[in-house]
Amino acid sequence: MKTVVLLFHPNFEASRINKAFEQAIGGDYTVRHMYVLYPDNKIDVAKEQAVLTEADRIVLQFPMYWYSSPSLLKEWQDQVLLYGWAYGSSGKALHGKELLLAEFCGMTYLTPFVVKGTLTMSDEDLAKHAKEYAEYLKQASIPALGKFD
Repeated sequence: MKTVVLLFHPNFEASRINKAFEQAIGGDYTVRHMYVLYPDNKIDVAKEQAVLTEADRIVLQFPMYWYSSPSLLKEWQDQVLLYGWAYGSSGKALHGKELLLAEFCGMTYLTPFVVKGTLTMSDEDLAKHAKEYAEYLKQASIPALGKFD
């Protein structure tokens, strides 16, 4: 199974949590640092759609800001997940793929991996959660919450 992790963190270098998660999963997956790839928010839609087409499992990894995602993730969704390509009567490009932390597009919505209390997390708890994250992604079958069409 080809898994791609789209890492949307506007300040990755300062992120203890996201760095530990990336380190824990090692080189087993393609990790794309979206803020490095698109510092000006000018997203290469064709490239992103090709990446999604080649993947079997798509992971959206990002910090929650005020119960929402970083702005580049929203921009990426608006530009890449187009009507007629990702959804709609003729939008079937992503059907059958697994998606972690999103819904719609005829894809299977997988149970998200969520870690709470990251600002005050001890190094020991971080190591434990990072290991759990790596194990979670290794599962051949992550539990699904359902299908969204």
